[in-house]
Amino acid sequence: MDNDSQRFDVLVIGAGPAGMAAAVRAAECGARVGVVDDNAAFGGQIWRGSQNDHGPEAERWRKRIDGVSIAKLFGQRIFHQPEPGVLLAEGADNLHELRYRTLIIATGARERFLPFPGWILPNVMGAGGLQAMVKSGLPIRGKRVVVAGTGPLLLAVAAYLRKHGAEIPIICEQASWSKLAQFGIALLSNPEKIGQGLRLKRDLAGVPFAVNSWPVAAHGANALEAVTVSRGGESKKIACDYLACGFHLVPNVELPLLLGCKLANGYVAVDDFQQTTEPNVFCAGEPTGIGGVESSLIEGEIAGLAAAGRGDDARALFGRRRRTRSFAHRMDRAFRLRKELASLAAAETIVCRCEDVVYSRLQAHDSWRSAKLHTRCGMGPCQGRICGPATEFIFGWKPDSVRPPIFPARIADLANAGKGPE
Repeated sequence: MDNDSQRFDVLVIGAGPAGMAAAVRAAECGARVGVVDDNAAFGGQIWRGSQNDHGPEAERWRKRIDGVSIAKLFGQRIFHQPEPGVLLAEGADNLHELRYRTLIIATGARERFLPFPGWILPNVMGAGGLQAMVKSGLPIRGKRVVVAGTGPLLLAVAAYLRKHGAEIPIICEQASWSKLAQFGIALLSNPEKIGQGLRLKRDLAGVPFAVNSWPVAAHGANALEAVTVSRGGESKKIACDYLACGFHLVPNVELPLLLGCKLANGYVAVDDFQQTTEPNVFCAGEPTGIGGVESSLIEGEIAGLAAAGRGDDARALFGRRRRTRSFAHRMDRAFRLRKELASLAAAETIVCRCEDVVYSRLQAHDSWRSAKLHTRCGMGPCQGRICGPATEFIFGWKPDSVRPPIFPARIADLANAGKGPE
């Protein structure tokens, strides 16, 4: 097993839109830049797969990436900080000790899952997760896919799946028409978003779209066969091959918390230059607030410039960021989860999939810590990334600590942590 050490002026964690923009702007300033990501290429989840699927903006940033010198550490995952200014990244057969002067965290977000009877059946999966699998080669042509949850991601996923041959019998959105109307009015000041909405409407012509609707149960013997949805207070059972389900996004804040960065309302707290409460640690994109690609890109640019010491250039972008943040706030209000979703689970519904902890066992506890100590909820391989946000919504619990390793790691790499290169 190889163990090497590398030094960077600016180290970027995450190669999605925010990380790409941060790395490009820092490298254009002459900084020695490294990018770490557990995927095999730039793009993150949103720009994953064929470049033809993502439009001119993605292509523009890929060309800018190709025009600068950046050390690419793909297939690597940060799991530990042995000392300030040093992070450990684990790959398939190597361990990297990464030293940095300035760090930019652009770790993105993941889908929020809420438990309901049958949600652990095969072929019940995240909306973005199913899209990623199709991008990686999963055949979807001719399959019936119910898309359910909340947020603009549902429409984008449904359009993508339909384009690749899936049949979409219904899209279930938990928000109300009044909330969506308020969000639609907010789009009037953003022509680009209006254009995106019109394209999605065209791509999804003829697909039923149900508001005040959500899945209440998934059915099947060995895999998903049908899903029961609540639609306007009435239950309807729909035969399907897949349920693509996602209840908005959850920021990936485990690394910032490990480094001591403070949160505000569940997101990493940053100043005008995207700097966190920790010196020389910046954060950009979804960990600072769920705002979409445009917001992630502009925050990444500001962080990259500020990390490279170009504060005046970064300040010139503040106005653009204000506009994207305004859109993000409106989106958050429009798609806020309704309280009925907190009571979908039955007594024997598994909430923690890693440790098979059911809902009735968790009801006896009053905190995340108590539940972990007595049921092992959140102590499996995902380390609470799935059940943590679910129990936070259902019970109001807050995780009380993040400890290394923040991802499962090889025992040999844990033993070598902080020893330096061999």
